[in-house]
Amino acid sequence: MSQELPGFIMCVCTGKCPGFQAMDIWDFINQVRVELPVEYAFIHPQLCEEDGDRFLADFLKSHRKVIIGACAPNMQRKMFKDAFKEAGLNIEEDAVMLDIRDMTNEKAFEVVENKLEEMGYEV
Repeated sequence: MSQELPGFIMCVCTGKCPGFQAMDIWDFINQVRVELPVEYAFIHPQLCEEDGDRFLADFLKSHRKVIIGACAPNMQRKMFKDAFKEAGLNIEEDAVMLDIRDMTNEKAFEVVENKLEEMGYEV
């Protein structure tokens, strides 16, 4: 039986956050999408805003574990817990939150790759 692949969502804080200056977000998301065992990978401009809440409420209906590459996990937990709860999901079990700010593409890719390996996926 094959393991269901997680999705990967990258939040870039409007694209102007200084924490993402060292990264080419488009090269990074394409590298994750093509080279890592994920079902999909995409960028959302600001998940912590109201439209981000609406997006998560609709999107999380798939009940697929998601990896979120964005700001600090404690901030992600605070901002997204209600959306996960409303979707009938547990943020601690159904989300993997990674802080990929202040990293180059290579370092951020390594962080995602290592997490997927930890989760038992063949990378």
